[in-house]
Amino acid sequence: MRITRLLIANRGEIAIRIARTAADLGIRTVGVFAEDDTTSLHRRHVDDARGLRGSGPRAYLDVEQLLAVARDAGCDAVHPGYGFLSEQAAFARRCTDTGLVFVGPRAETLALLGDKVAARALAARCGVPVPRGTDAAVSLDEARVFLAALGPDTAIVVKAVAADSASSGDPMSSMTRGRAAARKRRPPSATTRSTSRSCCRGCGTSRSRSSATERAP
Repeated sequence: MRITRLLIANRGEIAIRIARTAADLGIRTVGVFAEDDTTSLHRRHVDDARGLRGSGPRAYLDVEQLLAVARDAGCDAVHPGYGFLSEQAAFARRCTDTGLVFVGPRAETLALLGDKVAARALAARCGVPVPRGTDAAVSLDEARVFLAALGPDTAIVVKAVAADSASSGDPMSSMTRGRAAARKRRPPSATTRSTSRSCCRGCGTSRSRSSATERAP
């Protein structure tokens, strides 16, 4: 299917870059802007700029409003850019269900790789070397056990299981630092868990569900 009219579901620099590339490919573009982005530069780089109800990031996260704009503007595809809805499997699925091409990975791929535990398991099944770490979401106490098992002079990085790929993790080089890092997050619960893994320098990573990974000294 050839894309002829593309909704850019983003703003700013990334929206401009997408619009320029689309123009080079002969694809007409529809841009969106929140109520507080009426003077944003990306509006001038699309063929058709449509206003969104609401201000700030919330406007660009309104899936139904974005899909309504795409339908009203006669778009046959949606490009999410990066950030906002770009890694949301549910958004990719809604685009497909409404007959729009989602310019990005399939919803199934986003759902799989959006979970670090599942992504790690997939890498292992494919023979990709992975650092030592937990193979499931763990509680804070379980992350402490993982850290203690690594021996002295090691560290882990705790990273949320479901956070986006750019989210940074908290290094934990001792139980004291582990407790300090834990205080910055919600207490673990049945639905708020972590996972642990190890990397080349003894670092571990964690999310709302989190994981730990070893760092080398």
